[in-house]
Amino acid sequence: MITFKHEQNKQGGKLIILENDIPAGEMSYIWAGENKFIIDHTETYEAFGGKGYAKLLVLKGVEYAKEKGVKIIPLCPYAKKVMEKDESLHQMIF
Repeated sequence: MITFKHEQNKQGGKLIILENDIPAGEMSYIWAGENKFIIDHTETYEAFGGKGYAKLLVLKGVEYAKEKGVKIIPLCPYAKKVMEKDESLHQMIF
């Protein structure tokens, strides 16, 4: 079973994807003002590669941005690729 954990502080946070309660990857972000955050890193841990978890993390980050009414600056090359490839996500890019 796939679940997510969200850890936050004033500067930013990270989303962690878990497979059967075992951490399988993470995506970190930092706030860049009140209306946007920067995705600076997305990673799937080696034992969990090839399952699409990195993309799920980016999509979960987009979902979080939508909930907060903010935009995303995707500095992480992977997050940028995912967001630019999917036209439905273009409106979320700052």
